[in-house]
Amino acid sequence: MTTLAPGPALARPRGWLRAHPLALDLAVASVVLTLMITGMMTERRGMHGSVYGAHSPEPLSVVLAALAAGALVARRRAPRTVLAVTGGLTLVEILTGPGGRGTPVAMTAAIALFTVGSRTSRSTTWRIALLTAVGLTASAMLFGPEPWYGQENLAIFAWTGMAAAVGDAVRSRRAFVDAIRERAERAERTREEEARRRVAEERMRIARELHDVVAHHIALVNVQAGVAAHVMDNRPDQAKEALAHVREASRSALNELRATVGLLRQYGDPEAPTEPAPGLGLLDQLVDGFARAGLPVEVEISSTAARGPWHSRRPEDAPAVIGELPAGVDLTAYRVVQEALTNTHKHAGEEAGAIVRIARAWDFLEVTVLDDGVAGEGAPVVQQRSAEAARGGETGGGHGLLGMRERAAALGGECEAGPRYGGGFRVHVRLPLTVAREAAREGAP
Repeated sequence: MTTLAPGPALARPRGWLRAHPLALDLAVASVVLTLMITGMMTERRGMHGSVYGAHSPEPLSVVLAALAAGALVARRRAPRTVLAVTGGLTLVEILTGPGGRGTPVAMTAAIALFTVGSRTSRSTTWRIALLTAVGLTASAMLFGPEPWYGQENLAIFAWTGMAAAVGDAVRSRRAFVDAIRERAERAERTREEEARRRVAEERMRIARELHDVVAHHIALVNVQAGVAAHVMDNRPDQAKEALAHVREASRSALNELRATVGLLRQYGDPEAPTEPAPGLGLLDQLVDGFARAGLPVEVEISSTAARGPWHSRRPEDAPAVIGELPAGVDLTAYRVVQEALTNTHKHAGEEAGAIVRIARAWDFLEVTVLDDGVAGEGAPVVQQRSAEAARGGETGGGHGLLGMRERAAALGGECEAGPRYGGGFRVHVRLPLTVAREAAREGAP
C-alpha cells in the first residue's frame, strides 16, 4: 500500500493547528459541549427508540456540562488534573441524577482519559484507566437512576476503556514515528561524517602519492642536473647522457603527476586516468632508473607461498616469484622501495649502494631496503637522517618516512626505519595480506 503525502491544502491547516494547540482544544470543547447538550435533550421511549427535542435540558446538567467542557481546554497542559475534574463532575451528575437521562458528562472523562493515555507511559495509563472505569461504572450502578445492569452504566465502562486503549495506541505510534525520525537523522549525520572521513582519507592518500612521485623524480632530476653542470665543459658526452636522464625522469614525473591529479577529476571526465597504479611489476624499471642515476641496487626476491621456496636476484622476476598481491599491498610495496631508494640517493653519498629484499609468505609480505651509508664528507648528513628516522621523521621538513608509516598502518602493517649497526640505514615494512584482502572485499560493490 502506498501512502500519499498530504497536499499543500491539507498540510497548511494541520500546520496551523500544530502551531496553535489552544485553538484546537477550544474547538474540541465546543463540539463536546454541543454533543452533551444534544444528549440531554433526547428522551428515550421504551423499545421504540428516542425522540429528539422532547425535553429541555436541566440547568444543573448544563452547568456540569459547561464546567467539564471548559476543563478540556487545559487537557494538554495538565492531563491528570483535567481527568480528575471531569471524573468528579461525572460523579456529581451520577449522584444528583438531574433529569434522569444518562450521564453525558462522562464523555469529557473519556476524552481526558484519552489525553492521559497519549501522554504517559503504558503502565500508568492502564492503572489510571482501570481506576477511572471501575470507579465511574460502580458509582453509576450503585447510585444511578438506571438499573445496575442498564446499558448506560455498561457504556461508561466501555467508553473509558476504549479511550484509554486509543490514547495508548496514539502514544505508541508517536513514539514509533519519533524513533524513525531520530534514526533517520542519526543516519544522515553518520553519512555526512563518513563522507568527511572518506574525503580526508582520500586527500591524505593523494598527498602521499604526490609526495612519492615528486620526491623520487625531482631528486633524480636534481642529481643528474648537477652532474651535467659539473662535466659540461670537460666531458660533454657524459653531460648529454645526464641531461637525457633528466629528460626521462621529468617525463616520468609528469606522467605520474597527470595520473595522480586525474583522481581529483569528476566522475565521467573523458580525460580521467585509466592506467593501473604502479606496483612490483615495475620494480625493474625503478631499479634501472636508480642505476642510471649512479646508485647501484641489488635485488633479492623470495617466496614461500608457492609449492616450494623461490628465489631470484632479477627485478623483472618479481611478479612471477611474488605472485598476485592485493592492489593496496602492491602499490605500498612499490612506494616503500621508491621512497627508501630516493632517500638513499639523496642522503647516503655518492659511493653508497642499496639492497632491496622482498619476501612473501602465506599471509604477509616483507620489504626491506638497506644502504651502506658510505658518505665521506656527507657522513654528518647520514647521522642527521638516522636521528630523524629514530624520532619518526618529524624534523628536517621531510614526510617520506611518515608517509611510509601511514601507508603501512592503513593496511594493518608495520614500518620500522632507523640506522644500521656499523653504518648505513634500514627500512623494513611488514604488510599483512589477509587484512588487505578483507579491506578490498569490503570496498567492492
